[in-house]
Amino acid sequence: MTEIMERAAAKINLSLDALYVHPDGLHEWKMVMTCVDLHDTVRITTRRDARICVRTDSMFLPDDQRNLAFQAATLLQQEFAPNQGVTIDIEKHIPVSAGMGGGSADAAAVLRALNRLWQLNLSRAELAQRALVLDSDVPFCVYSETALVTGRGEIVTPLQATPDCWFVIAKPPVAVSTPRILSAASTPEELPHPNTETVIAGIQNQDLTLMASGMGNSLEAITENRIGEIRRIRQKMKQFGAITAQMTGSGPTVFGIAATHSRAQRIYNGLRGFCPEVYVVRPLKNQLKEQEMKHGI
Repeated sequence: MTEIMERAAAKINLSLDALYVHPDGLHEWKMVMTCVDLHDTVRITTRRDARICVRTDSMFLPDDQRNLAFQAATLLQQEFAPNQGVTIDIEKHIPVSAGMGGGSADAAAVLRALNRLWQLNLSRAELAQRALVLDSDVPFCVYSETALVTGRGEIVTPLQATPDCWFVIAKPPVAVSTPRILSAASTPEELPHPNTETVIAGIQNQDLTLMASGMGNSLEAITENRIGEIRRIRQKMKQFGAITAQMTGSGPTVFGIAATHSRAQRIYNGLRGFCPEVYVVRPLKNQLKEQEMKHGI
């Protein structure tokens, strides 16, 4: 048997702008997204038969065709390797139903792993093109780096890494129905809109304050009206020194930005008694750069 491991990194939305709704009900998006060093671990092992099996250590996730990782494996199997079976083991660390793309990240990790395992030699763009049928976040998660995401999620334009910073992530103990939030966002012209171009300019100039000044999430007010904890978490993050704080995805997770680890730790400590799930993380690419410098790569 052969085993391949992939990390599935959590994503956050630095900006999320709902532009309009297509006739088929899907939204047109303009978003700046990045990944952080909070990740699931996905291991894929070859099988003697042609079955696809998913195993996970989370009681909250399905292990059948409802799981995006299962669907991702089926997608490539049907196109390229109908006689090849795999077992997919998912070790969860990304909060479930949090607006951090955990399921999409796992699916993207499966696509990358099977691309290697079956020697398909597909480019990231080719994987992302296929990934859109799974979920609108999967194409971005195939890339797993800071990017401008447009269209229905299928157009991914990589950007520079974000300015050096820390993120404090807090998930309140509530669940959000993404379809309900999107249904309430059926008239995007009435929603607030971030300044995505300013976010991009801040990234290009490595100016954290400029990047933060353009951030925003068109869905935040909708989810906040249903879950008051989101507003309170944002306020507490700013109270303890976050440059800015906002919801990611359709929620309910909130993240705050800090320029230093000590400030991030202060925000973390201030939230620990208020919110059960709090994390201090870094942008993924910045974290990888530090590891490369440490090992002289």
